[in-house]
Amino acid sequence: MKFPDDTQVRVNGLVEIMADLYAQGRPASEAAVEEILDRLEAQKNYIPSSDRVRREYAYALLREYRTYLKDRAESNLER
Repeated sequence: MKFPDDTQVRVNGLVEIMADLYAQGRPASEAAVEEILDRLEAQKNYIPSSDRVRREYAYALLREYRTYLKDRAESNLER
């Protein structure tokens, strides 16, 4: 996952979580990001506790999920 300052971190299980939300038809939204955060925490990923940093983390996750959805839509069009 990449942050706005170009910092990159590895997040265990993120692709699987996004694939599950995609399969459920969940749009990129704040609710979806909260679900992703909850699932990542359940999988023992470090999620910052600071409100400011958590918001940045959520923003980065939302951007990643939007990209994931866009990539899936494009790959479906190619079929």
